[in-house]
Amino acid sequence: MRLHVDDAPAEIHLKLETLQPINSFKIRGAYNAMAAAPRDELARGVVTTSAGNMAQGVAWAARELGIPCTVIVPDHAPQTKLAAIERLGGTYVRVPFDRWWQALEERRYPGVDGFFVHPVEDEPVMAGNGTIGLEILEDLPDPDVVVVPWGGGGLLTGIASAIKALRPETEIRAVELETAAPLAASLAAGEPREIDYRPTFVDGAGARALLPKMWRLARPLVAGSDVVTLDETAAAVRLLVERIRVVAEGAGALAVASALSGRPGGGKVVAIVSGGNIDSSVLRTILAGKTPLTKEPRVRGDSGR
Repeated sequence: MRLHVDDAPAEIHLKLETLQPINSFKIRGAYNAMAAAPRDELARGVVTTSAGNMAQGVAWAARELGIPCTVIVPDHAPQTKLAAIERLGGTYVRVPFDRWWQALEERRYPGVDGFFVHPVEDEPVMAGNGTIGLEILEDLPDPDVVVVPWGGGGLLTGIASAIKALRPETEIRAVELETAAPLAASLAAGEPREIDYRPTFVDGAGARALLPKMWRLARPLVAGSDVVTLDETAAAVRLLVERIRVVAEGAGALAVASALSGRPGGGKVVAIVSGGNIDSSVLRTILAGKTPLTKEPRVRGDSGR
C-alpha cells in the first residue's frame, strides 16, 4: 500500500502485517517452526518467550494443531496481548524482565515443559519471516530501501536474506526506539553493546542487548539502524489511523516513523508495519495528540498464570 503524505521525503510503501489473523507478522515464523518440528516433539505442547505477538502466533498455531501452549512473558507485557494469549487457548507466566531475558537466552523456563519455539533465532522462524521479503518484491520489484523494526533481529534477518538473494542492490535498514536501541550502539562500536533499556508503550521491539547469533547473522545484511523518538513513533501511529484507517502498535509504527523522518533516504522506501496489537488506552492517548508515558516495570514478585 502506498502512503501519501504531503512533503514526504520518499515514496513510502507499507507492508501491512496488521492484516494477519493475529494482527502481526509473528504468525509466519511460529507456524513454520511448528510445522517443521517432529510431531513427537510437539506432543507435550509448545513453549515460547514473548512480549505478546510471538505468543499469539505460537498459541494460534498450537490451537490449530490441538496442543497446549505456554508463554513466558515479561512484566511490562500489555494487557491486550495477554488477553489474546488466553483467547487463543494459551496460558502465560509473567516474570521480571531480566528473568524473561534469561529464559530467552537459555531457551527454557523451570517447571514449564514442551517444545521450545524461539521468537527470534530459530531458522524456521526466520524463514517464515522471509516470506515477507518475497511478497514485497512481488508487489514492488524495485524498492530502494526496506525499513524493518528491530526487536531481536529475526524479522530483519528473514526479510533481508530473501530480498538480498533476489535484489542485492536494495538497502535494508533497521529502525529502533531511542530507549531500546542496542543494534545502533553495537553498529557504532563495531561489536555488541549493552544499553540502558527502558520499557515504553513500544513493547514489541528493542531490548537491553543483542542475541549473539543475531548479531552475526544480521550485521552483514543491515546497512544501518535509524533511531526514532517516542514522539515520532506516536505521531506515526496517529497518522496511520487518521490517513488510512490502519491501527498499528508502537513497534509496528517504527518503520513508518523512520521513513517519514527521511533517515532512510529518498526513492522507493518500504516500511514494514509489523503489528497492530495496541492497548486501547494507549491508542486513545495517542489519538488525543499525546505520547504515552514511559512504563515502569511491575514489582518482581508479580506473576501471571
